[in-house]
This record gives sequence, structure tokens and C-alpha cells, in this order.
Amino acid sequence: MAPSGPGGVRRRCRRVLYWIPVVFISLLLGWSYYAYAIQLCIVSMENIGEQVMCLMAYHLLFAMFVWSYWKTIFTLPMNPSKEFHLSYAEKELLEREPRGEAHQEVLRRAAKDLPIYTRTMSGAIRYCDRCQLIKPDRCHHCSVCDKCILKMDHHCPWVNNCVGFSNYKFFLLFLAYSLLYCLFIAATDLQYFIRFWTNGLPDTQAKFHIMFLFFAAAMFSVSLSSLFGYHCWLVSKNKSTLEAFRNPVFRHGTDKNGFSLGFSKNMRQVFGDEKKYWLLPIFSSQGDGCSFPTCLVNQDPEQPSTPAGLNSTAKNPENHQFPAKPLRESQSHLLTDSQTWTESSSNPGKGKAGMSNPALTMENET
Repeated sequence: MAPSGPGGVRRRCRRVLYWIPVVFISLLLGWSYYAYAIQLCIVSMENIGEQVMCLMAYHLLFAMFVWSYWKTIFTLPMNPSKEFHLSYAEKELLEREPRGEAHQEVLRRAAKDLPIYTRTMSGAIRYCDRCQLIKPDRCHHCSVCDKCILKMDHHCPWVNNCVGFSNYKFFLLFLAYSLLYCLFIAATDLQYFIRFWTNGLPDTQAKFHIMFLFFAAAMFSVSLSSLFGYHCWLVSKNKSTLEAFRNPVFRHGTDKNGFSLGFSKNMRQVFGDEKKYWLLPIFSSQGDGCSFPTCLVNQDPEQPSTPAGLNSTAKNPENHQFPAKPLRESQSHLLTDSQTWTESSSNPGKGKAGMSNPALTMENET
């Protein structure tokens, strides 16, 4: 076997280092289980009824915490489907031709049938040089994973994974259950913590576990509550962390609420329609991660609303990989009770026709 070289060794070392935060959280969780279940409940609690109730509630929260954390870590981020990748001939053209109109024409042809409505700050098609694909809406390239992630929120070192379309619900549940876990421990440990300071506990090993357990639970409760509250706000506005820092750009310009459909529909995009699955770390999010509905009535203000525009889109339906609406047909019920979307759906060719506008320019993003 040929030696991997210095570059391969560095990559392996980085991969090992990336797991340190996960190992730290796992060790902390294991110690908290020992401190609470053994030292507090079994050793320190004298009331049998209190022991049983605390242990039952604790193990339920512990199981949901571990389950959601596991799913967040080991759910692979979703990448753009093959429709967004350039063909071999298109890649050759981009490599062979000098930058200019030839590049613009290649991207115009590749993007004209794709459900993309966002652009770069200069109004160009969002293109990734490293992955050699046209970025779907809300997709970004992760420098740590070195790949494009659908509806990327951020790369989280505490789970050693990208948080995006495939695991955002799991990440929210991880924050929720970890917060409940810490609050429950702090609340039930408080009376024993007070007894520790008033010398009401015997001087045993459990005494110090109880003290540090309360400090750790209280400290993490404060940080988790702010982080969980922030992500709840993002869900209510249908934003990602990246979109909160830099508003998405559409053909008509920047629109910070372009993807927001209202609180109820925004919640359903992340958690799904089946409420029985909302509290379980089971994937139930709506859509495919490549296309999203927007609240914009006119996706392309430069394109006139004429029957000819509709006919040009409908001439060769077999050539279109995607429906005219930006959301897949299985999620079209989201649009049925919205007046703005009724207007938008009545003219499905409007958004797509604008994608082949000759005014588009290319700007590489990585």
C-alpha cells in the first residue's frame, strides 16, 4: 500500500480532533447519569416514592436526549440531486472557454429548468466551483465537510456534523431534550444542594457529586435556553442561521422573509403534518431539500405575465425534471389556503421563464 503522505495524515488527525467535543459531551452525559441515578436517587434519597418518580422521569428524558443526539450526529447531510450537477459536456465547456458569455450561456442552459429562485448578491446564478453544481435554494458549501449541504444551517462542532435539511429537526429536539434534561436535574437536585451548604448531608462521596451536578445542570440550562430560543425563532420565521446573518437574494432583490409562509406552515416544514411524530427524532420534514415555496407572488418582475410565457414553459413538459411550482407536488397542500400562493400557482411558468433570462451573469461561490 502506498503511503498516504503528509496531507492524508493531516486529514486523519483533523477527523480525530473533530470528535473531541462529541467525546466530551458523551463523557459528561455518562457522569451525569452516575451522579444523578446512583449517587442522588439511590444513595441520597430516602423516600421510595420520590426515588421511583425521579428515576422514571429521568430515564425518559435521558433516553430522548441520547436518541436525538445520536440522530443529529449520525444522520448524513443531504447533498443536491443529480439534476443540479453539470453534465460532462458542460464541465468541459466551463474549463475550455474563457470566463465570459460562454460561461453565462452554459449556466443559463443548465439552470433554466431548475426550481431555483435565489441569486448571489450581484444577481448571478449560485454556482459551486468545488462541487461543480448549481446550488439549489438555501444550499451552501460547507468548508469542513467540503461538500454542498441542502438547507444548510451551520456546521456544529458539538455533533461533528453539518446541521441541514436532513437533521435539522433532530438538532432542535436535541436542544429541547438537553434543556429539559438539565432543568429537571437542577430542579430535583436543588433541595439536596441547599442541604449540602447547610451541612444537612453526610460527608460522603455523593455530597460532591450532588454539588457539581447542580452547578453543571444550571450552567448548561442557561446556555441551552438561549440557543434553543434562538432556533425556535428561526423556525417561526422559516430561516436558517446563515439566512439570519445574510438575507437571501431573489431576482427582485434581498428579502429577509422570502421563505416565510406564516408560523403554522413554517413549523410544518420542519416537523411535518403528523403531530404524533413532532416530539420523536424521526424524519418527518416536508419537501426534498432542493426546492422550497416562497411568499413571493412574482418570482421574476422582469418577465411579463403573458400567455406566451406560459406556453413556452408547457411546450415540452417531458424535458422538465421539476414541476413549475418550487415545492414538490406532495407538499402542494401548503399552498391551498394562501391567497398569494393561489395567485402564484395560477401562473406557474412565471418563475421558471425568468431563469433563462439573458441578463443573468455568473459568479462562482464556494
